[in-house]
Amino acid sequence: MSRLESLRSGPLGVRSFRLLAGGQFTSTIGDYCYAVALPWLVLSNGGGAVLLGTVLACYGVPRTVLIPVGGVLADKVGPRTVMLAADAARCVLVAALAVLAARHTTSLAALGPIAAFIGAGEGLFIPASFAIMPSLLDGERLAAGNAISTAAVQAGSLVGPALGGALVAATRASTWAFAIDAASFAVSAATLALIPRRPAAGSVATGVTEAQDTADADAGGTAGGGDHGVLALLKRSRALQVILVVVVAANLVGGGADGIALPSLAHVRFGAAGYGALLACFAVGSVLGTLAAARTGGLRRPAIFASMAFLISATALAVTPYLGGEAGAAAALFVTGATNGLGNVTFLTVLQKQTPPALLGRVMGALMLCAFGSFPLSVAISGVLVRHIGPSLFFPVAGAVVAAAILGGLTQREFREFGAADGSRSDGASPASKGAGAEEPRASQRRAALSGLTSDERARREESA
Repeated sequence: MSRLESLRSGPLGVRSFRLLAGGQFTSTIGDYCYAVALPWLVLSNGGGAVLLGTVLACYGVPRTVLIPVGGVLADKVGPRTVMLAADAARCVLVAALAVLAARHTTSLAALGPIAAFIGAGEGLFIPASFAIMPSLLDGERLAAGNAISTAAVQAGSLVGPALGGALVAATRASTWAFAIDAASFAVSAATLALIPRRPAAGSVATGVTEAQDTADADAGGTAGGGDHGVLALLKRSRALQVILVVVVAANLVGGGADGIALPSLAHVRFGAAGYGALLACFAVGSVLGTLAAARTGGLRRPAIFASMAFLISATALAVTPYLGGEAGAAAALFVTGATNGLGNVTFLTVLQKQTPPALLGRVMGALMLCAFGSFPLSVAISGVLVRHIGPSLFFPVAGAVVAAAILGGLTQREFREFGAADGSRSDGASPASKGAGAEEPRASQRRAALSGLTSDERARREESA
């Protein structure tokens, strides 16, 4: 197969996916221009660290609080609609910031409400952005689509700060950096508007919805109704419970490792230039690991594969300060980034395939709430630990916490078999129990529709169907 044919048969051959990835790449560049422009606006116009921290809190609190609301809205009105509305609103809000920057206005009364609404828009946007992919791609291309989309966002996070910094340095003001961010939201909103509202024919969302309808009919309408809210799903699915616990544990130490321990270590040993090099190595590893995850869509045991990647990541994080200097730390962080990116995309793809489409936004909302909500506590605890035990010792502590969470998850059969591709899955079906010929697709449909149930419940549903 030629390279052109390969591109056409992959996610990039789908127009809606190209629009989404291009829009999110552009929007991420704008986000990081904003990240440079806001502190410069406050600090260069008479504001201090207290004002900057307050404005950032005005942004961060609504973002975290509204993540679950964004998941509900994504399920009720569709992820595309939520993302489009959030981007359009943020375009207007950031344009207002550009006007304030041109007037050198930095009061809390002016910046606080705008930052709060921008954060609210981000909170609504986040779960929808993770829930939209199954409506665009089929199962064979979903892993590659997640990998390319995530890599595009990571690439934007590398380009954005450089562009924002150059604009602020050249103009000695934040106005143009905010203007670029506003324009990037306009581009993203335009690309989302061009994506059809309904899920694409043959996409994961369409296929699982049809499977759910079949299961409802075969089970007398009980498979899809009744006790099928997201809380009920969380109570039933041991695999999902374990995933959320692992996410909380990993982010409790991960946020502190990135935001507290690493800069503290670099400040003592490597200097500012060394710190930048370490961050660059981690970022390059993340991009390469994310792209490598494009080939994980056909794994027979994706949860075990991703867990092994996370265990390698935890080990590399633990030894970062002990490999003989800056080069060793850079190599360890490269491995940490690569394996973390590989594991994240693998798990994300499995979740998208296994979660009923009607609950995907809320499940992603719960996942993102665990990730983002643990950050403030993470940096607070990590600051105290780093102060008492030093930055070097914090890294093996953080690696041990992540490894313990993963190994604990692997003791649970439902977690190990989450997304498994053969008959040993915990869904009450085995190769011997499947019918032949035309009956086999019906069995597959029932397994897809009943994903997330415990093994006993799935077995009963299979028998009744």
